Amino acid sequence: MIGATISHYKILEKLGGGGMGIVYKAEDTRLKRTVALKFLPPDLTRDPEAKERFAHEAQAASALDHPNICNIHDIGDTDDGQFFIVMACYEGESLKERLQRGSLGIDEALEIAGQVASGLSKAHEKGIAHRDIKPANIMLTSDGGAKILDFGLAKLAGRARLTKTGTTVGTIAYMSPEQARGEEVDGRTDIWSLGVVLYEMMTGRLPFESDYDQAMIYSILNEQPKPLKSVRPDVPAELEEVVRKALQKDFRGRFQLMDELLTDLRAVKKHLEAKSSKLHHDARMSLPSIAVLPFVNMSADPENEYFSDGLAEEIINALTRIPGLRVIARTSSFMVGRLGLDVREAGARLGVESILEGSVRRAGSRVRVTAQLVSTRDGSHLWSERYDRELTDLLALEDDVAAAIAEHLRGELGRAGGERRRQAVNHEAYVSFLEGRHHFARGTPEALMKATVCYQRATEQDPGFALAYDSLAELHWFLGFFGNVPPRDAFSRSTWYALRALELDDTLAETHALLGMLRKELDYNWPEVDRECHRALELNRESPLVRLRYAISGLMPHGRVVEAIGELDAVVRVDPLSIPSRWWLAVMLYFSRQLERMAEEGQQIIALDPNHFLGHWVVGMQRDAIAAGAKAVAALEKAHELSGGSPFTMGFLAYACGRAGRPDDARRLIESARAIAAKAYVPPSTFALGHVGLDQWDAAFDWWNRAIEVRDPLVMPVKSYPFFDPVRGDARYQEMLRLMNLSEG
Repeated sequence: MIGATISHYKILEKLGGGGMGIVYKAEDTRLKRTVALKFLPPDLTRDPEAKERFAHEAQAASALDHPNICNIHDIGDTDDGQFFIVMACYEGESLKERLQRGSLGIDEALEIAGQVASGLSKAHEKGIAHRDIKPANIMLTSDGGAKILDFGLAKLAGRARLTKTGTTVGTIAYMSPEQARGEEVDGRTDIWSLGVVLYEMMTGRLPFESDYDQAMIYSILNEQPKPLKSVRPDVPAELEEVVRKALQKDFRGRFQLMDELLTDLRAVKKHLEAKSSKLHHDARMSLPSIAVLPFVNMSADPENEYFSDGLAEEIINALTRIPGLRVIARTSSFMVGRLGLDVREAGARLGVESILEGSVRRAGSRVRVTAQLVSTRDGSHLWSERYDRELTDLLALEDDVAAAIAEHLRGELGRAGGERRRQAVNHEAYVSFLEGRHHFARGTPEALMKATVCYQRATEQDPGFALAYDSLAELHWFLGFFGNVPPRDAFSRSTWYALRALELDDTLAETHALLGMLRKELDYNWPEVDRECHRALELNRESPLVRLRYAISGLMPHGRVVEAIGELDAVVRVDPLSIPSRWWLAVMLYFSRQLERMAEEGQQIIALDPNHFLGHWVVGMQRDAIAAGAKAVAALEKAHELSGGSPFTMGFLAYACGRAGRPDDARRLIESARAIAAKAYVPPSTFALGHVGLDQWDAAFDWWNRAIEVRDPLVMPVKSYPFFDPVRGDARYQEMLRLMNLSEG
């Protein structure tokens, strides 16, 4: 069979087989994609009853459309009358293969069970029972999804029975009692089987075990499984109750609908998440914690706001070097003022017990800084101090404020130590640097130009100022990532500045992490990416920027999005009001198909700033993923408007229009991008996304290859984008991975 062509499907390799057929991996030569072909054994296809059964199987399966059910593409038969079904072929491993390595974590087991229950609920709505739920029929895809395979034993409820009375179907260990007795079954048999699978995922063993079929059937019919908590003591009582109810021998005592089981699984998951959140909160509040708000500019010149903001930011950086002190990142601290929160509200939102407020008055070469530490519990002042210094003493002033706070918290922190050495810097260069940071934080094209001028001036005023070079590296990476300028040029400049910064100060953790991102974007040099990321983590594992950059460059390109989510969850805990941090978390949730949580993050971003395009982008992409096409387009139109018509949002809007049945709008957007490209740089991904939405894969692959050539960063998540799922077996997709030095797994 290997190498043969059946219809327009070229057989590549055998994937497996069971009682109802053999499955092969094949190439669809028309659509250039990899598929799975399932054949009934020849002796069965000669039986008219089996042929009828197979036809019903295909009809039932093709009626199902759900993210957790394997897609059925086609049905056919060979010249000698052998029937086959054409199905999607997924990267990953079966749950059976996963269980061979041992039991699963409770969170992972809940996630898989929830996805399977969701798919089965959809099937049951259509009157279809699977009747063969077992680990071998559950595929764990490389992006974190679960797919139910082989509705080969499904039947349309209420249709003629195709299985002779007394014939048992399915693997015995997962059969319900009524199925083992050869009785007619309905969706409640799937509830039993999923209960068995859930028990096995959490314990690594079956609830009913025997070496012999008849003994196994006797156990299923007459014996009780060992209580879940006696096998795995850390299982929550609520989850044990779900399994107990699913495994009631009398189907009238079980959940009557799969939706009921799904509701209880979600309730258990929500309870565990709330419990985990409380533990995180308690752990956070048990550590000394602080947020530094923007300092108030008391100078006569309102333009000195950059100076007061910059001073507060650098005090944050100084505080992060104090061991045992949890410091909220700048983005979230500075968001407090925009949200109009008082001290107590800020403490609750940020999870901190103290807040540092201050004011700055600059006059000539002198500066006066007043700082006060305030309790978020009752608003009382814990400490205050006034500093009158020369501008030349700014670095010492920042360290003095940090040291005073450490001294005040001495009983909680123990002896502070391990501070990174501070580089001596020309004070004029430092002021230019602070002004550049202020402009960069605003993020508009005009502000970025001003930031570039300030940083360049700082390097001219002090050629040995490492942080100024680091900031130039960050700025040019930003310009390349969001398509403001051709990425290859931007990333090359960024790399030069990052290397110069590390030449001056090799202990800059964030710069090592940035260099890791650049090795990813510019060179596809994965060993170097790993080296730089791990050097950054060694220097400062708690830096939110280091962890974010590690998630983006060290984990995401390899499809390790679940690990990336873990890193970004940690980032959001110390930067909860940061739009970029929450956006990256939402992106990873999109890649891992955690769509409910993705929607929540989108709403969080919109609540922080309704006029920021990234929140609406998240909502739009989440709606597209759940096939809410009109709502997806509406949200992405809003994102495109708020972004000022950026190529980034234009590409995703064209994609959504194509998917929502609005091909004319998708084509119009592609043509608009062409018109812009005649005058300015437009990322190839903008065009590629539009053609993907139109299902024009020939054109899409051409544009993705151009994206690789110019180092368009939006090609980087190729292993995680959901829309690549149907073509992962395509030779052109494999070539993309090869060009980017990425493995298939």
